[in-house]
Amino acid sequence: MSTQALPRKSFFRYASDTQIPRAVKIWLLTGLVMIFLQIFIGGVTRLTGSGLSITRWEIVTGTLPPLQTEQWEQEFELYKQTPQYQRINQGMTLQEFKFIYFWEYFHRLWARLMFFVFVIPFFWFLARGMFSRRLLPRLLIVIALAALEGFFGWIMVASGLIRRPWVNAYNLTLHLVLALVIFSYLLWTYLIAARPHPEAPGAVARPDWRRMAWVTVGVTFVQIALGAMMSGTKAGLFYPTWPDQGGTFLPGVLLDTTYWTVENFTNYDTSPFMPALLHFLHRNTAYLLTGLAVWLLIRIRPAARQSRPLRGAQWAVGLTLLLQVVLGILTLLNCKGSIPVTLGVLHQAGAVALLGSVLFLTYYLNSRAAKPVAEKPASRYTSAEV
Repeated sequence: MSTQALPRKSFFRYASDTQIPRAVKIWLLTGLVMIFLQIFIGGVTRLTGSGLSITRWEIVTGTLPPLQTEQWEQEFELYKQTPQYQRINQGMTLQEFKFIYFWEYFHRLWARLMFFVFVIPFFWFLARGMFSRRLLPRLLIVIALAALEGFFGWIMVASGLIRRPWVNAYNLTLHLVLALVIFSYLLWTYLIAARPHPEAPGAVARPDWRRMAWVTVGVTFVQIALGAMMSGTKAGLFYPTWPDQGGTFLPGVLLDTTYWTVENFTNYDTSPFMPALLHFLHRNTAYLLTGLAVWLLIRIRPAARQSRPLRGAQWAVGLTLLLQVVLGILTLLNCKGSIPVTLGVLHQAGAVALLGSVLFLTYYLNSRAAKPVAEKPASRYTSAEV
């Protein structure tokens, strides 16, 4: 007697790649905007020296700020025990403390708001079968990365509550880079949802263009990471000149082999070595990135004439690159005595905009983004071979 194998049942429904509901696309775009604003708020928090004003990580109870004078005094007393207060902000008034507390509180509150805006609709869309098979695993990765980002955020803050009066520059860089990874991954996911099979002229399929686009994305990431290190070490204050670096192209401290020690890389704030190295790397990586981007934009011009989206991406990269170069130079020249908050924040926001533009261009140059995937009928249950 033979028995027929019964198909396994899945309780998930899936939408077609080409029929992702408009609500899902708006939701993904909202998430992108909120991440961009979070990075912007984080820049303000860092440059105003506000990141260490809240000394405890209270995910639930920390949602509400101090509301009474006694609560403010208690928070202020906790801050007075930190190295930042004792070595930099000694004598700060309660009103001044409230200012830096606001930015760190706003930064954390925005992170909590992003959690609700992203996670709650996620489960609602999932239950209604509004995700495609291609989107769902990517969104699960985004949620996991966001949780990891929150964890690293607290590690970053904790690094400034022990010895140094500011957060560790390496932890700061890791925190920003992970935020950029989340932004980039969500942007690519949004493009898959909005334009799953973008139409592009045949010339776009050239492998060398795609490779160069991905190299440009990689160099952009490296450049932003170096910028984070510049900010974390306050290196901009050491060489506020351009195009020279303190009157020379290569500072003499970098030619002295006695400075190339693990100690100087670890305790970067005890010698002039790291500021000089970071300046040199950040400036020259900027020149490399500019050259790569311009070369790529010139090479794809014939194809861009035949594709409106590609032409838009080309203009976006060109304009954000020009804006970023100008903001970078202005920020550097105004780093005399203190880092200019407005220019510094705009420079960081411009970096994120440039990264998004390069990714947008890369998506249209990537052949895999244009290849349809096999569709399966949308149904309440899907069968699988046993």
